[in-house]
Amino acid sequence: MGNRFGADILIQADDPAAAAAFYVETLGFSITDETDTLVGLQGGKLNLYSERGPAWGPILEVTVHDVEKAKQRLVENGCVIVKDEPEFPRCYVRDPFGLTCNLTA
Repeated sequence: MGNRFGADILIQADDPAAAAAFYVETLGFSITDETDTLVGLQGGKLNLYSERGPAWGPILEVTVHDVEKAKQRLVENGCVIVKDEPEFPRCYVRDPFGLTCNLTA
């Protein structure tokens, strides 16, 4: 099987709780996780996370077989590494069309 999208979408905001409250109040999602820096929402087949940080737009989770090889291939094809945290592990890559993905193995 090839690479696949995960069930998680991440947004970043100055106030993750306020962002999460918007989705609870306007769309009826339920909070599933909450820390000082991250709030998780459950919405059927997808999970939405609001994390403290710069607003980069939605970040989709993409599971690949080899994160390092995928990063190299994406950069060679015009993508930009936005944030790389191998200790977490996570790697945010923005494609030439504005979509940001979190590469996971």
